[in-house]
Amino acid sequence: MAHKHDETKIAEQEACCNLDEKLSEAKIITKEKGNGNSGEDDAKGIKPWLPSIVSFVLLMIGIAIDNWIKPTPSWFSGWVRLTWYIVAYVPVGLPVVIKGIKTAIKGDVFTEFFLMSVATIGAFYIGQYPEGVAVMLFYAVGELFQDAAVNRAKRSIKALLDVRPDSAEVLRNGNYVNVNPDTVKVGETIQIKVGDRVPLDGEMLSESSSFNTAALTGESKPSTFTKGETVLAGMVNQEKVAELKVTKLFNDSSLARILTLVQDATKRKAKTEQFIRRFARIYTPIVVFLAIGITLMPYFFTDNYVFNDWLYRALIFLVISCPCALVISIPLGYFGGIGAASRNGILFKGSNYLDLMTKINQVVMDKTGTLTKAVFKVQEVESYDYLSKEEWLPLAAALEIKSTHPVAKAVVAYAGKSSTQIQVASSEEISGHGLKGEVDGKEVLAGNIKLMDMMKVPVNDGLRKISDTIVIVAVNRRLAGYLIIADEIKEDSKEAVDALHKLNITTTMLSGDKQAVVDRVARQLGIDNAYGDLLPENKVKKVEAIKHDKMNVVAFVGDGINDAPVLALSDVGIAMGGLGSDAAIETADVIIQTDQPSKIARAINIGKATNRIVWQNIGLAFSVKVIVLILGAGGLATMWEAVFADVGVAMLAILNAVRIQRMKF
Repeated sequence: MAHKHDETKIAEQEACCNLDEKLSEAKIITKEKGNGNSGEDDAKGIKPWLPSIVSFVLLMIGIAIDNWIKPTPSWFSGWVRLTWYIVAYVPVGLPVVIKGIKTAIKGDVFTEFFLMSVATIGAFYIGQYPEGVAVMLFYAVGELFQDAAVNRAKRSIKALLDVRPDSAEVLRNGNYVNVNPDTVKVGETIQIKVGDRVPLDGEMLSESSSFNTAALTGESKPSTFTKGETVLAGMVNQEKVAELKVTKLFNDSSLARILTLVQDATKRKAKTEQFIRRFARIYTPIVVFLAIGITLMPYFFTDNYVFNDWLYRALIFLVISCPCALVISIPLGYFGGIGAASRNGILFKGSNYLDLMTKINQVVMDKTGTLTKAVFKVQEVESYDYLSKEEWLPLAAALEIKSTHPVAKAVVAYAGKSSTQIQVASSEEISGHGLKGEVDGKEVLAGNIKLMDMMKVPVNDGLRKISDTIVIVAVNRRLAGYLIIADEIKEDSKEAVDALHKLNITTTMLSGDKQAVVDRVARQLGIDNAYGDLLPENKVKKVEAIKHDKMNVVAFVGDGINDAPVLALSDVGIAMGGLGSDAAIETADVIIQTDQPSKIARAINIGKATNRIVWQNIGLAFSVKVIVLILGAGGLATMWEAVFADVGVAMLAILNAVRIQRMKF
């Protein structure tokens, strides 16, 4: 537990220092909804490309005059030639030089802006004007592609923002009026027309309606909400006009908190990302001093030392050394992973958890609400010779109809309308045992073995051996029949366990239910280990026992409320169906917005894909840079190779990073 929270603390401290400029813009967009002006919109169109286009045209004309027109015109020499290339340099180079000066004034000297400025101005100093312009031009074009890649990664977050309506129809003084959602108070009634998005979290007042929840859960299948159920902001009403009683303020809604969660996710950086940032800050000044050494040291060791030749090699060395391929593409890879996960209805609280997901080898799951629906249903009904099922079941259901216990509700739901017309003269709840009452002129008992023993009703040994939840019914002190009631397993629970096994992950189920019930569910799903009869503190001990083996990296999956202690203890806490649960959002590290356990494996696969792309980028950038650095220091590489090693590799790494946006999991 301490290990995980130390990592998070380090990540948060790292984020406070130098969050990458481009990825910081991803959060700015979330604050500008409605003003029609975002970084993404600005990136569209030709305007951002104009400086590069002007520079490119002037550079091509200059190169054509220098190399393709023979003899070279006499006027294109001296100050005229220098001025021509300076004019070509200014549109792309001046903004970079200004940034380099500003960051240097703030104390951050060794930046990519500084490296590019020194390298290109140095190229002008030694007379390599076209190469000086070309380096800065390709760097500027690379920056534009980087911006486009970041904007692509931001779209998944911007899509979430688009589900927050700008208005709400609220009932005031007997009429519905259109107001800003910020002004709506808890307890007020709002109306949602067909096709409209829900502006605030609320409790259904209407009988029922169908809502599209895709924006929140990633699932396209509509869900039906009935009276008394909670409907969340961002859902789209698809069936009929619905009325809701507001339960949370606009900024406190589940959607608002999720938006904040995703926006802040880039602050919690993965260890790889933290290392690259720290490495770049050490590596860049070292390269600068090496470049100075390359320029000056040969004076003491060579007979025919030419300052400009060695300065040219040093400038190539500087261009190659720029770490932008790593500093941009790696955070972009993690950012893309977070975005891809959110589109799949999975929320990561930070890129550090994307990394941790790749190491998980033990998944511990709660049973009720995670692998099962937490909805009790009648699984089996048996009758004795005394009465038929059609005779005793309505009597039992009529007695249970006023009880709020989940088991009672399951009996009533199974019996249907047959019990609603039966007269109940009296009823008494015997705590921990069941119900006793007079129904339709008969004494009816509905409860467990303890109730039957208390009321002196003979019960055979077969009934006593049943381990499932059982409701025994006796009429006039004689056994009439019984119902076996169990929690229903979710449709994709088996698929979820199978998917985890394919990833070589050991599965464990913990539950407060009877061991026999837990064993049956484990057999049905193929779970490796199953433990029942557990209190919350017993679950903590079980997870501690698993974590005792230092080789185990444990994810616990629960509902985020009853299982909060275990969620906090595990290496990765995963809240199942935590969209409307404040406790889940606060406690868990990863939130699965739907009730689908199959998304556990999907979250792990997204983490693995992100990690794979990040390390591909690290390998690509380092291998190419090292090769060209050696060639440049030895005088075997020109500025053109340096441009490829810097801007070319950065663009390849960025293109690789954005692949995750297109992947299907």
